[in-house]
Amino acid sequence: MEKTVNFIIEKIEDFHPEIGIILGSGLGEFADDFESTSISYNEIPGFETSKIQGHKGRLVFAKINGKKVVMMQGRYHFYEGYSMQTVVYPVKVMKRLGVKTLIITNAAGAITKEYAPGTLMFITDHINFMGTNPLIGQNDESLGTRFPDMSKVYSKELIQKAFNIAEKLNINYKKGIYIATTGPSYETPAEIKMFSIMGANAVGMSTVPEAITANYCGIKVIGISCLTNYAAGVTDNPLNHQEVIDTANKVKENFKNLLTELIKEI
Repeated sequence: MEKTVNFIIEKIEDFHPEIGIILGSGLGEFADDFESTSISYNEIPGFETSKIQGHKGRLVFAKINGKKVVMMQGRYHFYEGYSMQTVVYPVKVMKRLGVKTLIITNAAGAITKEYAPGTLMFITDHINFMGTNPLIGQNDESLGTRFPDMSKVYSKELIQKAFNIAEKLNINYKKGIYIATTGPSYETPAEIKMFSIMGANAVGMSTVPEAITANYCGIKVIGISCLTNYAAGVTDNPLNHQEVIDTANKVKENFKNLLTELIKEI
C-alpha cells in the first residue's frame, strides 16, 4: 500500500483528490472530457490490468467544477479471476489519498419491468449474492473496524441531490436495490425471478464489493446503475455484452451531465 500511494503521489504531486469515481462498462468516456493526469493500472505497483471491453484501465486525476477528483476508468471484476482483495484495493488506495466521497457506477440488467433500458437507477441498498465478502482476512484497523455496520451504505443525502439534478436535467431515473452476482455468465430466468422476490430491481457483477469497502473505510457512497438491458426472463431477448455497451453509449450524455452536476453539489 505504501509503495502504491507513494508512486501515485509522485505522479500527481500536490493534487489531493476529495472525490472518487468508479466508471463502469461503457461509461469510461466521462473521464476523457477533462484536462487531466492519467496513470495506467499496469504502471502502478499493486494494481492489475482490467481486460474487459469498455474498461480503459487507468486512474485519471482531474479538476471538475472546482473539485479534485480521481476516476477509475475501468474496474477489476471478481469474474476475471482476481481475488476480492484485488478488486477493492483501489478503493483502499483512494482512502489513503484522502477521498471522502465515492461515486460508484455500473451497467446493470433491469429486473423490474417498469425500469426500462436507458434509465439511470440510484442505488438505495444492495444484496450481496457473490458468496464472499471483500473484508475477509486480516483487518487493517487504520482503514476501518473489524465488524462495520452496513445499514446506511448509500448516502440518502447524495441520493436526494441526484434526484433533484435528474429532475432539473429531465433525465429518466429510478431508485432501487441492486443485487450483485459473480458472473461472468448472465443469470437464468429462474434466478432473476428469485432476485425479484427478494426485492432486487437491478442485477450486475460489480459495485457491491467496492461499496462495502468504501463504507468500511468511512467513505460516503452513492451508486448509479445505467440499466442497459432487461435481465433474463423479463423479456424473450437473449443477453449479450455488446447490448450493454450500445445502451450505455446512447445514454452517456445524460450520464455525463448528471455526474458533472453531482460533483458540483458534493
